[in-house]
Amino acid sequence: MISLKQYWSRLLALVLVMTIALVGCSGNGLLTGDYRQDTLSLVNSMRTAIELPEDSPEKSSAQADARLRINEFFARYRRDESVAKLASFTTMQTALNGLAGHYNSYPNRPVPKKLKDRLEQELKQVESALSRGT
Repeated sequence: MISLKQYWSRLLALVLVMTIALVGCSGNGLLTGDYRQDTLSLVNSMRTAIELPEDSPEKSSAQADARLRINEFFARYRRDESVAKLASFTTMQTALNGLAGHYNSYPNRPVPKKLKDRLEQELKQVESALSRGT
């Protein structure tokens, strides 16, 4: 016979397992799984984070959104063999590394014009490659 203490203990464990399972399986991520759409969304997020003026109240949230999207993008597509060989992915990876490197090294400094120009050029190349399907 199970004591009342064992019953509540098992019930609590079951509730915790179900909660963790439901939260872990929920699709609350920012990516859809469609590589083209996810890449274009990330391009827009990066442009917003780069182009907002430094005194803008939305600047920090835009940068946080870009960082989150960068991390999710890498986590989802880095090991995907079908995507890793695409020109759009390799160029996007270069741009992401540049922006992420700046955010990690200089979190409170604005993105320098030289880096902005390079990122914009790379983002245009990504869009062009996506339109060609590569």
